[in-house]
Amino acid sequence: MAAVARHQSIFLMIMRRLRAPLILLIAIISVSVLGLTLAPGPLVDGKPEYMSFFRAFYFISYTATTIGFGEIPHAFSDQQRLWVLLCIYMSVIGWAYTLGTVFKLLSDRNLQQAIALMRFVRAVRRMSEPFYLLCGYGETGRLICQELDRRGYRMVVVERDETRAGEIDLSSYAADVAALAADAGNPGTLLHAGLTHPNCIGAIAVTDDDDANLAISIAARLLAPRLPVLARARTRETAANMASFGTAHIIHPFMALTDTLALALRAPAAWRLLGWLTGLPGAAPAERRREPPRGPWILCAYNRLGRLLLKTLDDSKLPVTIIDPAPRIDNEHRWIQGDASGAATLEAAGIRAAAGLAICTDSDVNNLSIAVTARELNKEVFVLLRQNHFSNRPLFNAFASDLNAVPSEIIARECLTILSTPLLAPFLDVIREHDEQWCAWLLERMTRRLGARAPEIWSMRINLSRAPALYQRLMRGETIVLDQLLRSHANRYEYLACEALYMVRDNDDNLVIPAASTPIRPGDELLLAGRPGARNAFDLNITNEHALTYILTGRDLRGSWIWDKLRQRDTKGARHLPR
Repeated sequence: MAAVARHQSIFLMIMRRLRAPLILLIAIISVSVLGLTLAPGPLVDGKPEYMSFFRAFYFISYTATTIGFGEIPHAFSDQQRLWVLLCIYMSVIGWAYTLGTVFKLLSDRNLQQAIALMRFVRAVRRMSEPFYLLCGYGETGRLICQELDRRGYRMVVVERDETRAGEIDLSSYAADVAALAADAGNPGTLLHAGLTHPNCIGAIAVTDDDDANLAISIAARLLAPRLPVLARARTRETAANMASFGTAHIIHPFMALTDTLALALRAPAAWRLLGWLTGLPGAAPAERRREPPRGPWILCAYNRLGRLLLKTLDDSKLPVTIIDPAPRIDNEHRWIQGDASGAATLEAAGIRAAAGLAICTDSDVNNLSIAVTARELNKEVFVLLRQNHFSNRPLFNAFASDLNAVPSEIIARECLTILSTPLLAPFLDVIREHDEQWCAWLLERMTRRLGARAPEIWSMRINLSRAPALYQRLMRGETIVLDQLLRSHANRYEYLACEALYMVRDNDDNLVIPAASTPIRPGDELLLAGRPGARNAFDLNITNEHALTYILTGRDLRGSWIWDKLRQRDTKGARHLPR
């Protein structure tokens, strides 16, 4: 019904705009036909012949498109030719007015938006695959969109800025992305974008406007209460408001950064472990990361991020000197009024004796200038550097700060972690609750087994759709333990380069680093970490009956030619580690 209403509204809009030219054309044709029937024709048997209405209408009709196919049914009289000449000029004026109105209508912004909306709604309605609703296509939205597309997910994007929305068509995504330039904070827009569509599996609100993100969260909570929502919040007040009505995941990039800094100062081993687990697969070894030192710090810029960093440093009982162009605001700390990019200002703040430097102005150019000047004065100073725009990454990579804070990347990474690996967030909370000794032990164990570079992290639920071979055996009452699933289907006496980190069960009996002898139950959800390729091997173990039978019993089921070739390839090329 809504689609029919939109079609009707567009049709009525066109008819309203074309009402005057259409009335003029009808009047010209009517007068022309009437005049042609009244004009005396050539003499036949001494009497003038008059045209019928049908012949007059036929002649005027083809004359309107092309000037003449001949005079019918006989050659016209001079009176008829004079009238036809007048009709030709009247029709030219009428058609010129009509075509001008049509061209003006086609360029009308309201009509273009109505047609674009109709096409967008039709594209969303026809989606037969699971998709995410992404509100906001700035730097954060672009990063999320690229990664979701790489992982094979469909997306629907709503972006207020028409230029940004138009960039989606120029991007080389594997699947078509339905995009609409509109205000995502409008509930009607969210309904058009598929918020209540049965295939919508999540809403992501990462616009640059906190009010819009709040409106999206409220609309999703009321219109689709079971839909998981990830929302960006710039301020604590917005985050608290979102939390008050049950937003599933609230992402505050500055708070995430300050929490990371606080953890690094309080528990370095836990910080290194979290960095190893949340890094991009194959990222640089965690051991090479410098720990934030204890000692005097310098804070450049007393803005929103600066105030959060100042609180974190105060909680860690570190002396802080603030550099800011504004007059003194904070009376509890040493304050230097001036431009931090100048060497004299940094010298006055004590840069040569500083242990750490937090640079968080709103300008990337100023941040880099401060960082370069500071490193020239103190090569050992720990630099926490804010990067406002992701596009400036080559410049920041060239400087190589100790801790680089990119708000758009922080949000994108956290969103993707929650969407692709929902068990990782609760496991990280468990890590934060453990002491330094336990975190150091776990990091040493994991890196010894899987290497120093960041592993691939994934979740796996034991159900019929994701683990059919294993699930069917468990439902028949067989006892299968975790140790058996982590073996290689190429050689069952070797283990995959893979570790189980967390196990969640329906009875809330959650296990951290489950023992190898832990029996697997239907419905269990596992969080695993492994080297590249381990995920595919593990998936084959739990989905393929041939692989599962071999690792459980050592018996090879007679398979197809393709299966034999795959086994031979894995046996020759696999590199597995002993457990």
